[in-house]
Amino acid sequence: MVSYKEIKASNALINESTAPRVAVFVGGTSGIGKITIEALVATGTSIRIYLIGRKCSSERTHAFIQGLQAISPRAEIIWTEGEVSLLAEAKRICEVVAKKESRIDLLFFTTGYAPFGARTETSEGLEITQSLAYYSRMMFILCLLPLLRKAEAPRVVSVLGGGMERGNIDLEDIDLKGPGKFGPMKAQMQYIGMNTMVMEKLASENPDVTFIHSWPGWVNTGNVRRGLDPNSMMGWVIWLFIEPLIGFFSFSDEESGQRHLFQCTSAAFGGRGVPWKGKIGVNTMGKQEDGLFLVNYKCDCTPNVGAVSALREKAQGKIWVHTQNVLRQYMQEG
Repeated sequence: MVSYKEIKASNALINESTAPRVAVFVGGTSGIGKITIEALVATGTSIRIYLIGRKCSSERTHAFIQGLQAISPRAEIIWTEGEVSLLAEAKRICEVVAKKESRIDLLFFTTGYAPFGARTETSEGLEITQSLAYYSRMMFILCLLPLLRKAEAPRVVSVLGGGMERGNIDLEDIDLKGPGKFGPMKAQMQYIGMNTMVMEKLASENPDVTFIHSWPGWVNTGNVRRGLDPNSMMGWVIWLFIEPLIGFFSFSDEESGQRHLFQCTSAAFGGRGVPWKGKIGVNTMGKQEDGLFLVNYKCDCTPNVGAVSALREKAQGKIWVHTQNVLRQYMQEG
């Protein structure tokens, strides 16, 4: 485990040469995204952040932005409204950013929530939690890769469940549309495996970009109840039992923000960023440079060799082809 003392010492070294200049936070209006933005702005470096969220969060986010600018007037926060569960909207937002920027240093994802409710599709025919946790994220990565490649030490951090992959996922019904296929555990494991496989592929093709699939551990963001009727039996169970349990075991917001800031900036993952004298992280290919790093809540790399190797051999190609087929019509538009 990387101690909190070591985390804070590393983050204290963030300066103009090691901090991201341009960052895109997809899902930064609450939870881990929000507290990571706070930690990043508090470094006092010159940064421009595109904060992407839904219309319903606009009012409280503007108040949040005002608070951030009071912390550091050197931070420019650009509120970018959009419903990113829709791939057409994700593509539109990417185009907005691409028209304004010549490079992106950091792309950070926290979109999504626990799939405890019934299977619910967006207007584009995708299950909403799968779109948020996977398809939308891949759309942003693929569309913004050209700008990431132009940065000096670009990084993509996807917060979901890196290191928790299982060696098999449903390749016959990748979107879990069949009767009885969709359920909280199976859906979450499906999304985690898909994220890791495609991010690993993209990392191998873009060695100058550091990719991190992060598992935040227990963090009480409230997302575990999102999508549920608060008066349902499951809603009451989560409120009475699961959320108090999460609160008991979770890091404080401050520590979680600092740990994710460390993942965004430290050379512990891939050798680029804030100099690091501690243990160097190992990627999914067993190497210390480039590639995809599976990072847990302790900021340790957990390559999960057995499961990831099995997925790489049996599932990676099929997941990639399926993903291309889903995204193709949106990638070609405009």
